[in-house]
Amino acid sequence: MNIVLLLCLITVGLVVGMFIALIQVYGHQVLVKSAIVYEWFFRGIPEIVLLMLVYFGLRQFGVALSPFVAAVIALGLRSSAYQSQIFRGTIQSVGQGQTLAALSLGMTHFGAIRRVVLPQALRFSVPSWSNEFTSALKDTTLAYTIGVVEVLREARYLVAREFELALPAFIVVALLFLVLILIGNWCLQRLDDKLRVPGFEQTSAMGRNA
Repeated sequence: MNIVLLLCLITVGLVVGMFIALIQVYGHQVLVKSAIVYEWFFRGIPEIVLLMLVYFGLRQFGVALSPFVAAVIALGLRSSAYQSQIFRGTIQSVGQGQTLAALSLGMTHFGAIRRVVLPQALRFSVPSWSNEFTSALKDTTLAYTIGVVEVLREARYLVAREFELALPAFIVVALLFLVLILIGNWCLQRLDDKLRVPGFEQTSAMGRNA
């Protein structure tokens, strides 16, 4: 359940975060300010409060979401605020000369962003993603507060039946997350190594500094 929840919320964060980042870099001033407010809001509110607002708050308006869906929305939007900053930085790290070159070849501005800027921005974002992956994975345990039956809630059920198992139960939970984080970060490192173009990042950095 934690892994499924992680995959869903990371996907929501990726799609929404990329959209917010594009607005911040290329949008009109009014949209840029709106994106900044969005980011400030979802980064500033504690995750548990966001879960309560989505799960219980929407019920006040007749929108009854399941605990899992509410957790995906709340934690996914939180993740999108952080991912937007990752993508904003990587989009801006792509040399402006590449966009100008694409436009000179006849591409539209949208086409240059989609075919030239975004593929590189996504590749540059992989190292920074390890921090967000680690944070999002640990955040999935907070979903138990609104009724999602994930590994921490299962451990609490076990402790409620046999209290003497409290220490080993929570140690197992801790070890599970340590293993998942280790595997996830290893996979991201391998992905970064596979997508890396030898010498290109250094050349691009020198061009940006110049």
